[in-house]
Amino acid sequence: MLVLLLEDEYPAAERLQRVLRQAAPDAQVAAVLDSVAGALQWLEQNPAPDLILSDIQLADGLSLEVFEQTVVRSPVIFTTAYDAYAIRAFKANSVDYLLKPVKLAELTAALTKLREWRTLTPAAPAAAPDSAQRLERLLDSLPRPARQYKTRFLVRQGEQLLPLPATQVAWFQSRHETTTLATQDGRRFVIDYTLEQLEQLLDPRQFFRLNRQFLAQLPAVQRLHPHFNGKLKLDLHPAPTDEVLVSREKATALKQWLEEL
Repeated sequence: MLVLLLEDEYPAAERLQRVLRQAAPDAQVAAVLDSVAGALQWLEQNPAPDLILSDIQLADGLSLEVFEQTVVRSPVIFTTAYDAYAIRAFKANSVDYLLKPVKLAELTAALTKLREWRTLTPAAPAAAPDSAQRLERLLDSLPRPARQYKTRFLVRQGEQLLPLPATQVAWFQSRHETTTLATQDGRRFVIDYTLEQLEQLLDPRQFFRLNRQFLAQLPAVQRLHPHFNGKLKLDLHPAPTDEVLVSREKATALKQWLEEL
């Protein structure tokens, strides 16, 4: 069984592969992709896998966009903490919908369901007629998990990949189509995210988009200086090489953000 994994969190992808090996020893992972764009490109260039295991939230948007932008003939098992997406997910060839962290017994049951449906229908299975109704009733009875924000980044240091907690981030800078992550102790790493993606992935109570170039975490903002035309000039720590200005339109929102926190 050839399986495509769509997951933007490295630890979650590693764990899911371990659970998959236990649930289906014959499964082979064709690729692990972290973005909608990457998934669309892979599906265009490769034969349809036997199964897609997909998180809902990817690095550049919702994986559901993949199934809305192209014809996907593979059955799908969604793995996510966002049960609010369940009804929409079941319209995309969904075999099952598993809340994270995915447990071995649940994945095994979902794979058993997939095999049973394939026995009955050679074509890629769709959800049973009453799946959405049953799931909707189930979700009404479940406590809704709070939205989960990105808590770590996988950064490259020499030949190694290191997990870096988001709490250690001072600011991000976008320059010449490259995004740099600066840590509170002054280290710099190039990462594969745009500031627009980071705005969606990070907790807005802790991170603020200062301008087109910078997105900063609260402890990094040291001082605010009045500037021309109602703008603000910021001192960040560690200090970037470029001047950090906040527009007059954003200045009020920045002050409110700093006061509320």
